[in-house]
Amino acid sequence: MSDTVHWRDDGTPVSPRFGDVYRSAGADGLGGLAQARQVFLHGCCLLPTEGAAAAWVGAARWAVLETGFGLGLNFLATWQAWRQDARRPARLFYSAVEAFLPEPQDLLRSAAPFPELMPLAAELAAAWHGLLPGVHRLALDGGRVLLTLAIGEAQKALRELSGEHDAIFLDGFNPARNPEMWSAPVIKAVARLARRGARAASWCVAREVREHLASAGFDLERVPGLPPKRNALRAVYQPRWSVRRRADEPVRVDRPARCVVLGAGLAGASAAYSLAQRGWQVSVLDRAAEPAAGASGLPAGVVAPHVSPDDRPLSRLTRAGARATLARAALLLRDGIDYGLSGVLERHAPGERRLPADWHAYANSEAQRAHSHDADDPLTIDQAARAGVPLDEHHRALWHAHGGWIRPAALVRALLQAPGIEWRGGVEVARLVPAAQHWRLLDTSGVSIAEAELVLIAAGFDSRTLLHTATGSAPPLHALRGQVAFGPMPGGAHDAALPPFPVNGHGSLIGHLPSEQGHWWVMGSTFERGNTRPERLANDHAANRQRLRELLPRAAEALDRPWDDDRAQAWAGVRATLPDRLPAVGAWGAADPADPAAPLPPHLLTGLGARGLTLAVLCGELLAAGLHGEPLPVERTLAQRLRASRWLEPAA
Repeated sequence: MSDTVHWRDDGTPVSPRFGDVYRSAGADGLGGLAQARQVFLHGCCLLPTEGAAAAWVGAARWAVLETGFGLGLNFLATWQAWRQDARRPARLFYSAVEAFLPEPQDLLRSAAPFPELMPLAAELAAAWHGLLPGVHRLALDGGRVLLTLAIGEAQKALRELSGEHDAIFLDGFNPARNPEMWSAPVIKAVARLARRGARAASWCVAREVREHLASAGFDLERVPGLPPKRNALRAVYQPRWSVRRRADEPVRVDRPARCVVLGAGLAGASAAYSLAQRGWQVSVLDRAAEPAAGASGLPAGVVAPHVSPDDRPLSRLTRAGARATLARAALLLRDGIDYGLSGVLERHAPGERRLPADWHAYANSEAQRAHSHDADDPLTIDQAARAGVPLDEHHRALWHAHGGWIRPAALVRALLQAPGIEWRGGVEVARLVPAAQHWRLLDTSGVSIAEAELVLIAAGFDSRTLLHTATGSAPPLHALRGQVAFGPMPGGAHDAALPPFPVNGHGSLIGHLPSEQGHWWVMGSTFERGNTRPERLANDHAANRQRLRELLPRAAEALDRPWDDDRAQAWAGVRATLPDRLPAVGAWGAADPADPAAPLPPHLLTGLGARGLTLAVLCGELLAAGLHGEPLPVERTLAQRLRASRWLEPAA
């Protein structure tokens, strides 16, 4: 029995913590679905009525905020209403806070009485994993429905959400049992996330709640409720004071226009895709003849989060990035050919401490498994041993059940094929010149190559030089050269020595990669700071061989012959990194309100280092969402730490 949800015999879900019901079973069989539609959807005008369309008709996107996700019934009802409306907005954002998460089976059990919701509930339950405290973005319905979950106490969780919301569902447990959810600080935090004119709805009409809403800037109306409740509450956010934009939102656009992206690697392609999805006309330029010619040309890479005892920013960022990358891959790539959701085993050196105190890496003999970072599909010791990966008290490991591998060049090509994107190779951009509300891009002869209202520089280490031509400054990027080894599988019985899933730790190995020439393996990588030359080095090739011996001795032995007869090849690329190991995302500076003719400041997406495959898709979404004032896919405070302009020196 779940500690979060208990089920009565009549099908009513109850919270033992608060002694209140999530929803009634309902004598008519509708239960909480009737409340979701009548109180919340009708209360916020999201269902068409006679003579009136739903409020979201004509909007480019719509954002809903809920103050208690619970079992997700309001979300599923909203998602279904959006799908059924032929004039719906292209994208539905749904932000919600929840301190006590149910299990996936509880989501399914709650939706079971409503057959029309079950396909949606099944998709939600499949994405319901890895939800540690913090903010998580779940991309559903082909990426058109974006659920942002803030896990934690309501007031703190709301502070980490962002964006302007068009509708608000106030749906916590009864104020008498959960007063914090309805407190003045929580209502004030809700108001911070509302656009002017946003509608709010609730079944709760308690006097104190109404007073908090009125003080926060809401105009209130009491309306007939859904029996057995006599009344319900509707409100509109119309504060009688000016609402100032937050200082952490330096640039905002009202509508999409033209954008030129410099760089056709993972960073540039990911940002181009995210902008094109929002209606931008994007031109992607690169000096190379083909996309992914630089560091993104890696034969294959591992996608898994970084784990740390204190859950530092890099850990939270890579956790969100791995989810975003694999979701995008599932949407655009061929499963088992271009990517694989295989799981990833992360091995630790003896004595290494990489896990929070309340997590267990290699479990004891009774558990017989390598611990999963999201408690899903543990890997048993026997399975690991058969795959040639010994686990014991001296060889600890972490199993990333929802990790995998991807061919980055395949992802780049798929991203650049999206509608609204034009790719141009063999283009050398020498300078960026500001003009009236746009930028001109010039070649080495001073000839104009392109013009656009927005310029995004995503050229890795070369981003520094390009940005200097436009502004005379740039973040302190450093070159990070890396070399990997790859080759055909050894064949015969030796193939079994390479695990069927990627293994990382001190280096990494991906085996059994399908290709037109048979199955291959990839391993690496070296790290050499300050080297901007991608030439392959014999010393690094030998170093990768030694690294494999330390990581997986059995696999290294199986690959001895391919290595000795030169079937093991080398590939190298140069990445860009920043001193704080976090990427630079967004505007290099702020818009100048005193000069309406000035173009938007150049934008950056660079500094992803060796984690470009994990972070590029997420950072592309983060950049596009920030430009449009949408809910961000990560914590607001984490997004602030990624702002490109953090490296701008203060004015003298």
